[in-house]
Amino acid sequence: MLSARKIIVILIGSLLIACGIDFFLVPFKVLDGGLIGIALIINYLFKIKVGTLIIITSIPILTLTWFQSRKLFYSSMYGMVVSSFLIDLLDPFQYYFLYYVELTPFTSSVLGGFLLGAGIGIMLRYEVSTGGTDLLAQIMSMRSFMNVGIIIFVSDAIIISLGGILLSMETFILSILTVTAGGIATSICTMK
Repeated sequence: MLSARKIIVILIGSLLIACGIDFFLVPFKVLDGGLIGIALIINYLFKIKVGTLIIITSIPILTLTWFQSRKLFYSSMYGMVVSSFLIDLLDPFQYYFLYYVELTPFTSSVLGGFLLGAGIGIMLRYEVSTGGTDLLAQIMSMRSFMNVGIIIFVSDAIIISLGGILLSMETFILSILTVTAGGIATSICTMK
């Protein structure tokens, strides 16, 4: 059973992630890395809901986690389900946000990345994640001395490179800004 503190952390982290994706990244077709980035690529190409795609693409890593750490598995399930639900729930409000807030692609990429990184970092600090590559990074970090934020940064770079090839050079460049801001925010939030 989750403590009240972990429930609050999951809600705050998931809300930051959902706002970063729906209000800052999706309007400019910007990517984050990891499974969120993969879900965004598929969303941009085929218009399938991002939250639903995150759940589907998380299944292999969650299966691995089941065998590595049941505690992480259960904490990640809650984080993944809540964040995916909020991403799909807030998606229709994107229009209203963009109507009242005017952002450049540059500003949107940096702010979106920072919100995502902060949401993920806050959750990781309390041993909760959204599944995906941040969960894989957390397992790797427990087995080494590497910072979770650095591991996430490397995996994100691979995903945005793929997205840049499939989508556009502008997407690639803006996504670099997003991943950098997210990596910095995650590293700050998970500093030991």
